[in-house]
Amino acid sequence: MSYWLAWYLKFRSGFLSGDSVESVSYGTYMLALIVAVPTMVVLYLACGQYHTNRMKGRRSEISNIITANVIGYLIFNLVLFMARQIDWSRSMIAYFFIINAVTDVIVRLSIGEILKQMRKNGRYIRSILLVGYSRAAEEYIDRVLMNPEWGYKIRGILDDRIEAGTEYKGIKVLGRIDNLMIILPENHLDEIAITLGLSQYSRLEEIVALCEKSGVHTKFIPDYNNIIPTKPYTEDIQGLPVINIRYVPLSNSFPASIKRLGDIVGSILCIAIFSPVMLIFAILIKATSPGPLIFTQERVGRRNKPFMMYKFRSMVVQDISSEKSKWTRRDDPRVTKVGRIMRKTSIDELPQLFNVLKGDMSLVGPRPERPFFVEKFQEEIPRYMIKHQVRPGMTGWAQIHGLRGNTSIRKRIDYDLYYIENWTLGLDIKILVLTVFRGFVNKNAY
Repeated sequence: MSYWLAWYLKFRSGFLSGDSVESVSYGTYMLALIVAVPTMVVLYLACGQYHTNRMKGRRSEISNIITANVIGYLIFNLVLFMARQIDWSRSMIAYFFIINAVTDVIVRLSIGEILKQMRKNGRYIRSILLVGYSRAAEEYIDRVLMNPEWGYKIRGILDDRIEAGTEYKGIKVLGRIDNLMIILPENHLDEIAITLGLSQYSRLEEIVALCEKSGVHTKFIPDYNNIIPTKPYTEDIQGLPVINIRYVPLSNSFPASIKRLGDIVGSILCIAIFSPVMLIFAILIKATSPGPLIFTQERVGRRNKPFMMYKFRSMVVQDISSEKSKWTRRDDPRVTKVGRIMRKTSIDELPQLFNVLKGDMSLVGPRPERPFFVEKFQEEIPRYMIKHQVRPGMTGWAQIHGLRGNTSIRKRIDYDLYYIENWTLGLDIKILVLTVFRGFVNKNAY
């Protein structure tokens, strides 16, 4: 429907195109659907759009829809380019993917909202019994109670250590774990969630067998938040399940390739757009302060590999040994007048576009640090080195939240880890857009 509507808007409506010349017949355009539809189905499948998940967030779904359509648009145009189809309307193809993304977002969110309202009103409810009282059980209860639209009803908890009748936010401990086979027929359960504490894991095999014997769908919510502080993921190695402590989307080749392609295209466009600004400040630097135009400094990048980061020189020339272990402070006497303007507006960072083009950096990512500080923070902050699993960036999730200059390193790492574990193409675009409004001029940049 989106494809046909794009064709109509382009060639028949006169609304978007005026008197467009139709060089390709209607039948030929429609014939392309034989390839376009299954291609989009595959892309939606790759982006997880056909997996039912009551707890899936709206932003994640919208991001996946946009990602699938952007990739589809690039593939469609690549095929036309390779086939040398110069008569096909590129604008019609653009209309198609825009309409498709917008309508799909509207339809899916509308259906989701209807289902959520029905669940809030008590329809399509799934009943769950928790086996084991632990921090994991409490956190699961907290999330279910805060999100009634998920449609889950927790009937109670079974535990051998906690007295029957004990409550947590209205959810009672019903009895011992061995009572499972007695309770099941009475409660008409849809799911069982094993939420054992770490001290009870010795009984895990026995309890899993008991739950499986009930014939009810069973899931395991491990109590390991104090060991694994962030989002893990599992993989299968020839039948052996492996829990990875941290999920890093960019460790996979496909998303990494998409991000790298975006970096190359984005850096070339930015170099072209900002070249007049860079030229003006290059002249000002040379005219007002003796020394080199470009300041290079060693930073630690992806996989702990050092690289030379480029910046416009904003300070007077100084001894390298005295400079490498010092932060820039407010009203620093080493900063030149032109340098103060560049730092306040982040213009001194523009040469890093060439670092992005080379592959040392990305447009978006954790900011790179000097080796001296990396060694220091590695000892002081346990999770600091995780940021080096991805390419460092010119801007990042921490920077758009004001964490620049002399601000908390621990807070920066928290934001960097969130970005690393939750990367999507949509999140990169969001950060780049917000950088325009929040990142260029910042009170902590001096």
